[in-house]
Amino acid sequence: MTDYPPLSLPPFDIKVRTTPEGRDVFDPLRRRWVRLTPEEWVRQHFCNYLVHHRGYPATSLGNEVGVNVGGVSRRCDTLLYRREGAAPRMIVEYKAPGIPITESVFTQIQSYNSVLRADYLVVSNGLQTFCLHMDYVAQQANFLPEVPAYSELQ
Repeated sequence: MTDYPPLSLPPFDIKVRTTPEGRDVFDPLRRRWVRLTPEEWVRQHFCNYLVHHRGYPATSLGNEVGVNVGGVSRRCDTLLYRREGAAPRMIVEYKAPGIPITESVFTQIQSYNSVLRADYLVVSNGLQTFCLHMDYVAQQANFLPEVPAYSELQ
């Protein structure tokens, strides 16, 4: 795929097809073809990384999950759900590789978290990834050196 840059995520055999409308990628979590955009390129690589390299169960992940924030319908890029219920454990927000991770990206994911109260927040453009662990008792967010393996989640 020469149209998209190499990412700092493990490569994999991504399923892409060309249609008269453009190029699509198969999303195994949604079990359907979706339009291939730079952000979708990052999403597919990151979800593959979570499942195949960090041990996250694909059945606990959801892409493009709706959430109501202050009366406005929004979509979280990826959610990791708790096994024991529908409460989210992690929110992941993606940007295209050419979009820098800035304070506004953290503001965006925090707006989702004001409703969802996940334990982990992750932002990635495929080149840079930041992971925060939310400590609600101490009322602080702590940056982690990497996205923890599923078995390491607190």
